[in-house]
Amino acid sequence: MASTYSFDIVSDFDAQELVNAVDQTEREIKTRYDLKDTKTTVELGKENIVIQTNSDFTLEAVHSILQMKAVKRNLSLKIFDYGKIESASGNRVRQEIALKRGLNAELAKQISKLIRDEFKKVQASIQGDAVRVVAKSKDELQAIIQRLKQEDFPVALQFTNYR
Repeated sequence: MASTYSFDIVSDFDAQELVNAVDQTEREIKTRYDLKDTKTTVELGKENIVIQTNSDFTLEAVHSILQMKAVKRNLSLKIFDYGKIESASGNRVRQEIALKRGLNAELAKQISKLIRDEFKKVQASIQGDAVRVVAKSKDELQAIIQRLKQEDFPVALQFTNYR
């Protein structure tokens, strides 16, 4: 039996589910009466999503469709970082949505400090863009997960490598 247990705190999303959500968004845009003739495009890149459409009103409609499809696929809305709305050629608007992935150094420090302050028998260490939590009891690890779920962090947190 192992003497210590651990898990990692990461911020990531399922890329295939995001591809599916964007694909479903494009299909709904092509079939919806109010969006059909707007020549709206939704392009998924490695680190962003680019939406081009003909007005701010249709851009808001595309946002709501994309968010609805993402939620149905168990993607957190915190992965979307909306950029500013820009004017594009031909009286169109363009918006870039950056995809948030990974914990930045400041947030990782904040998470590990919270764990160290509230759980004295637990060790939290920053490893790249993840935080590894080690304890002698699985119950303490479960309590940490529950405590972190109560906090409202600016990114979506996942708990992986639970052993």
